[in-house]
Amino acid sequence: MIYTYPCDLVPDEDGGFLVTFPDIPEAITGGKTRAEALEMAQDALTVALAGYVIANWSIPIPSPLSEGQELIPLDPIPAAKLALYNAMCEQGISEAELALRLGASESVVNKLLIPDRYTHITSVMKALQAVGRSLIIQDTDSYAQPPSIRELAVTAATTAAPSPDPSLR
Repeated sequence: MIYTYPCDLVPDEDGGFLVTFPDIPEAITGGKTRAEALEMAQDALTVALAGYVIANWSIPIPSPLSEGQELIPLDPIPAAKLALYNAMCEQGISEAELALRLGASESVVNKLLIPDRYTHITSVMKALQAVGRSLIIQDTDSYAQPPSIRELAVTAATTAAPSPDPSLR
C-alpha cells in the first residue's frame, strides 16, 4: 500500500487553514499559512495512525485524490512501520511471534509498530523481512503533478518477498 493520504485544506475564519483527512477523521490540524498547515498535516496524520495501531484498528486504504485536495505522504519510517503492522494483521502474526522471529523482546516489537516512535529504518526493514515483506522506496518530482493513488499502487510500496531463513517462512 502507498501511505499517502488526500486531505482537505479549508481557509479558516481566523485567517489560517484547517486540514482534515476524509480517510482518517481523527487527523485534524491547521496552520496560520497554507505551508504551515500542510507541514502540520503530516504530523497529525502520523499521530492519528499511531492511534489506530495502539487501538488495533485496520489502517484505512487511501481514497483517490479529489479536486481541490492535497496529497500528504507519511515519512518513510512511519510508512514502513504501518506496512509491518498491516503485514502482521494480514498474516495473523502476534507481537510475541514477531519477537520470537527477531530474537527480541515484545517491548522492542511494540516500539517497531508505533509510527510516531523513532526506530532506525534497518530495524523496521529486518522486521518486514521476518514477515516476508520488503520495502521499496520511490522518489517523485515534488514539483510535478502528483501521481494518482492508482498510479502509485502500480509501484507498490511493499511487496511479498520470501524470507532467506527457511525457519521464518
